[in-house]
Formats: sequence, C-alpha cells, structure tokens
Amino acid sequence: MVEEDDDLILSELPDEELVPQMHDDLYDGLADEITEGVNILLERGWTPYDILTKALVEGMRIVGIDFRDGILFVPEVLLAANAMKAGMSILKPLLIETGAPRLGKMVIGTVKGDIHDIGKNLVSMMMEGAGFEIVDLGINNPVENYLEALERERADILGMSALLTTTMPYMKVVIDTMKEKGVRDDYIIMVGGAPLNEEFGRAIGADAYCRDAAVAVEMAKTLMARRHNLPA
Repeated sequence: MVEEDDDLILSELPDEELVPQMHDDLYDGLADEITEGVNILLERGWTPYDILTKALVEGMRIVGIDFRDGILFVPEVLLAANAMKAGMSILKPLLIETGAPRLGKMVIGTVKGDIHDIGKNLVSMMMEGAGFEIVDLGINNPVENYLEALERERADILGMSALLTTTMPYMKVVIDTMKEKGVRDDYIIMVGGAPLNEEFGRAIGADAYCRDAAVAVEMAKTLMARRHNLPA
C-alpha cells in the first residue's frame, strides 16, 4: 500500500495528472481518494461515461494485468475492486440517466450444492470494473435461478462457478436444461473454479473456461465482440 503524499491535493491536479493519480489510488485500494477524484471530475464537467472508462476501467485494467502476471494477489485486487465500487456508486445512477453504452450484462452465481464465493466475487468485481453490468445470484444456485435471472435481466452472459469436484457436473445440468428449452444459443456461457479445466468446459458445452478473473474479463470482451461482429 502506498500512502497518499500529505501535500498531494487532488483538486489542485490538472486532469492529465489527476487521472493517472486515480489509477494509482485504485491500484492501492484507496476508496476515499477514488470517491474524491470522481466528484472532482464531475465538477469539472466530465461525463460519467468518460470518468468510468478513462479513470476507473483503465485503472482496473492495470490491476487486472498485474493480477494475471502474479504481481498482485487476491487481497489487493479485492481492495482495488472495493475502491472501484466506491466510484461506481456515484456514477451508476448518472450512467443510467445518460443511457451510457455498456459492454454487456452478466448473470453470475455459484452452482447448487456449492457455497464457495471468493473466486466468483472477484470475477464479478473485475467484470464490473471493466464496464459490464453484473447480476450476482450468490451461492448454491439451482438451474431455475439461472434461467429466471437470464430471462428477467435480458442478460448476454451466464457465468457459473464451482469449487468442488462434486458440484462441477451441475454446470452440465444447467447447460443441458438450457438446450432442452431452446435458449442455449441466446447466451454466452462462461465457467470457472479451481477443479475445472479447458477440457471440462468443452465437454459440458460452455463457450469458455476461465482460469481466473483477468481471463474472464478478456474472454467476455472477445466473445461479446464476436457476437456483435466487432473487433475485440
């Protein structure tokens, strides 16, 4: 953790210094400073969408890279994501008002019989940090929970997590049920969790297996772009 310089006054920084400072503050998990930075940029006439993408999402992108490369670890990423959340709580209502573009909407939850959620929470936070809208169903979800939420939320992506070898197969139950109901192809399905691997993801018919939160974000962006035929 890097302490704020005592003589650093955020409101005195010009935009081109404030934004990189916010990236640093996010990296260090400083929620109060992020809140202050967001408010300063709003006062200076920045659009909520520009603050989201240039200050927050870009900051979390840097966090994601260092997490992927083993420079940052889960506790630090959770702190960064928490700081991101503090900024998002100010921007969210404003973004809804202005109808800002979003990358996509994801329903995510741990499968039935499984109560592990640290990995899932990390994916939720990193995805939100990247500009996705997240609907988190929590733990121990039967197939009905997923199907109801996907339809209700008009989501683009379903994310399922399992940390036990005994609960992994339930992911296939969910995907098979979606096939039976003829809705499988309406959604991108991403799966993750410690006991899973690429082969398992393919075998159950998921679109992607994500070994960690950083991979999940990249994969989601790629699959959404492919779905809309856009360059990733």
